[in-house]
This record gives sequence, C-alpha cells and structure tokens, in this order.
Amino acid sequence: MAFLSRFKLSTIIISFVLLVVLVSLVITNLLVADTSGDRIEQQLEDKAVSISRTAAESQVIRQGLEREAAEANIQDYALAVQQAADVLFVVVMDMDGIRKSHPNPDNIGKGFAGGDERRVLAGEEYTSRAEGTLGQSVRAFTPVFDQDDKQIGAVAVGISLEEVEAAIGQNQKTLWIGSLSGLLFGIIGALYLARYIKKSLFGLEPPEIARIHEERNQMLHSVYEGVIAIDQHSRIMLANRSARELFEKAGFTGREPIGKEIHDFLPGLKTHRVLLEKHTVLDEEQELNGLSILSNQVPLLVNGQVIGAMVTFRDKTEIDLLAEQLTGVEMYAETLRAQSHEFMNQLHVLLGLIKMEQYEQVSQFIAKLVDHQAVEVGNVTRSIKDPVLAGFILGKISFAREAQVELMISCETDIPKPDDPAVTHELITIIGNVVDNAIDNVQETQHKRVHAAFSYIDELLTITISDTGTGIDEELQETIFEKGVSSKEGYHRGFGLHLVKNSVDHLEGSIEVVSEKNEGTTFELVLPYEARGETDD
Repeated sequence: MAFLSRFKLSTIIISFVLLVVLVSLVITNLLVADTSGDRIEQQLEDKAVSISRTAAESQVIRQGLEREAAEANIQDYALAVQQAADVLFVVVMDMDGIRKSHPNPDNIGKGFAGGDERRVLAGEEYTSRAEGTLGQSVRAFTPVFDQDDKQIGAVAVGISLEEVEAAIGQNQKTLWIGSLSGLLFGIIGALYLARYIKKSLFGLEPPEIARIHEERNQMLHSVYEGVIAIDQHSRIMLANRSARELFEKAGFTGREPIGKEIHDFLPGLKTHRVLLEKHTVLDEEQELNGLSILSNQVPLLVNGQVIGAMVTFRDKTEIDLLAEQLTGVEMYAETLRAQSHEFMNQLHVLLGLIKMEQYEQVSQFIAKLVDHQAVEVGNVTRSIKDPVLAGFILGKISFAREAQVELMISCETDIPKPDDPAVTHELITIIGNVVDNAIDNVQETQHKRVHAAFSYIDELLTITISDTGTGIDEELQETIFEKGVSSKEGYHRGFGLHLVKNSVDHLEGSIEVVSEKNEGTTFELVLPYEARGETDD
C-alpha cells in the first residue's frame, strides 16, 4: 500500500482497470480460440458429410454407377456440386475404388488415392484426413445404394485442410481484433472512470482525503460547542468531545451515542421537523436529564435532498452568563454613544452662537450647561457610590434626553458599592432593560417622563421605575418576562425583560409590575444587596 501511495489515484485506477481487462481478454481469447477452432473444424466436417449424403442420394450418380451409358453424367454433376458447395473435390467411385469423377479429368478411371476409402466400400459412413492428388484434406465418405439397398459405390467429398486452417486463422484474427477493441474501450473507460472519480472527490488524492478527514475530526473535537451529526434515519453518526462531556455532565456516563436513535438518546429534540420539513430550529431550550441546554438544528442538504442534520448545543447557564455580560457591554457602548451625540449637539449650538457673535448668550449657555451638569452629575455621583453604575445611569440620562424623554433619578438613601463586582453587571442588565422599555412606552404620549427611584435599607436594594406610557395589556402582564413575548412588533423582540427576570432570579430578588392602560407602568424590584465595607470605598 505504501508503494501505491506514491502514485496518483487516476494512475492507479487506469492501471488496475487495464490489468483486469487485459488479463480477462487474454484468458477469454485463449479459451475461445481453442474451442472455436474445434467448432469451425467440426462445422466443415459436417458440411462435407451433408454434401456427400446429398450426392449419394442423387439419381444422376445412382444411374451412372448402374448403367455405363449414364456414367458420363457423373462428372458433370460432381463438378456442379463442387462449385456450388465450394469444396475441394466431389469424387464418385465404384465398388472397386475406381473414380467416376474428379476435378482433374485425367484421374477419372484411376483408383482413389489416399488409402482411406476401404471402410466406405464396406458400407460405413465416416470422415477422415488424408493426402491425395489435391493435397491434405478433410474427407467425408458416404456409400451409394441402389433401390434394393445394395451398395453400388461411394461418394467422397473433400475440404482442403488449408481452407480449414484459414477459417480457424480468420476466426482467431477476429477474436484478437475484438480483444484489442475491448482493450481500447477499457482504456477509454478507465480514463473516464478515473476522471469521474477524481471529479467526485473534488480533485483530491487519497492521502489528501485522509488528511482532510483527520483535520475535520480534530476541528470538530476542538470546538467548544457540542456537535452531533445524524443521518436521514435519525441515527447519530458523529459526536465530538464537547458533546460527550455534556452527555456525561447530564448523567449519561458510559453510554455510547454513535448508532443510536437521537430521539431515544436525546428525547425532546425536534429533528423530525428538520429532516422532513427541511426546517431549521435555532436556540431551542430543553432539559437534558436535568441539565438545561440550548440547541441549534440545521438540515444537511445535497442537491436539494436532506441527507441528515447537524445539531449543536451548549450548557444554557453559560449562554445566560454570556448574554448578561454582552448586554452590559452593549449598554456601556450605547451610553457612550448617547453622551457623545449630546455633546456634539451642544458644540453645534455653541458654534452657531459664536458665528453670530452672541457672546453673552454663549456665556449664559455654558453657565447653564455647567450648572445642569453639576446638579445632574452631582446628584447621581453623590448618592450612588459605585462609579460604574453611576456612569451608566448618567449615560442613560443622556440617552433619554436624546430621545426627548425626561429621565429623573432620585435616591432616598445612599447606594453603597456592592461587595461583589458581578452584582454591578446584573444591576446594569436590570436597570438598562427596564429603563429602555419605559422610554419606548412613553414615545407615543404627550408627557414623556420616566422616574427611577433607589433606596438601600437593611441590605435590600429597592429600585422603582415608573413611566407615563401607554401601559401593558392585561393578557401580557403574566407572560411579559417570557422569552420572545413583547408588546412591540419586530424581530428579536421580547428578550430584554426575559434577561431582567433571569438577573433578578440570579440575585434571588423579586419583581412586581403594576400597569394600567394609558396610565403608565411601574416596576418595583427588591434585591438582596451586600455592600462593601467603609474601608473599601
């Protein structure tokens, strides 16, 4: 095998196909040539026997042997049969072996040459090979009887052995021509087969295919997500290392997934929709033996036909953690963008006043901004000791102002810095999503106001966020925290409050919603909050 690996796949295919074709044709040619030679020789012998029998039944020959007056007709008849049957000779002899006909008239009246005529004169029909005046020949002897079944002579029909050998040689020539033609077609077929296989393998050689297969396996096993592949019959064909680790985490220790029905191994996956309807299922939540996972199921299509499906999944708790962290980062970025946009607007106002040489108004505008910023920033930073949370709230104030919404912040008590920095990220997720919802809800009202109140008493942080918006329908109030449920239309809606609920649950807090149609909505959140010690401030 190492020797073959040095050659291209097309070379190996062509060589093996040609070898098989060549050996098959040579063996077939030898076997057929041998049997066909015997068959041709037998056919010529049968031809000679048939002609001799026909001649022996002829009245011309019978009468010529019985009556001397009709003897001359034998020669004419024999020559006519010889020419019509294309044989070497048709010789008629009497019971003494004297020829009554011969291709050479000079031999008429002479004894039959060859010495193999004795048996026919004794009444036997047979064939033989002998050399006569016309050379080597295959001879058929048939006795001639009169009407009383008394033998009166014999007929000998000869076919030249050279003709027999020529017929056999022609047959072998035809066989070799056929064999060479078969070999030629084998070469053409091998070339097309090699080209077809090469094209089917995208021009890759077997070592390259093996390397790609190994690389694919390594890549699949290095992927952090669990990956399993199933065929069109829902049997698991592949499971990477991460998938097996998740199976063990779910308590499936020692169970081999390969070859199992996915519905038996992982109940709840909707692979029948994927395989039958070519339907893609994304972000499907389910319980795997008590382990919460998030899976994606995508059909594998080849020429429009489903040949299987690929299923990827991860531990949902990890996804939730990432989602919360990403939400916080997104909110940071949005806050900075809003502040930057507000600052640019203020610079444009100042630039316009300066160009108009309204310097007194410039001074007043700057003083107003300074006072406003001092009051706004001072109130927030004075009461909220966590600089990250304070900066985020200031950014939300700028964002609300940009949306032409008045966002008021009030703190009944000082809000200390949390002992666990991760709590800040949870608070950002909670406050950010609820405030964003409130800003959306007041967009269609005349008085666009949102109020966020904070208080910290007995290690409990209470956050009350109210708005003057359109409110939440009663039928939605019970399901508002479910994933995908939203009073707004559009793609990727219904995730904000779902994340809020997850964060509140993670902090082991509580949330209450009071909403009336066209009167506004109030969210009250009570969260356990362990403050950092005084020395750490």
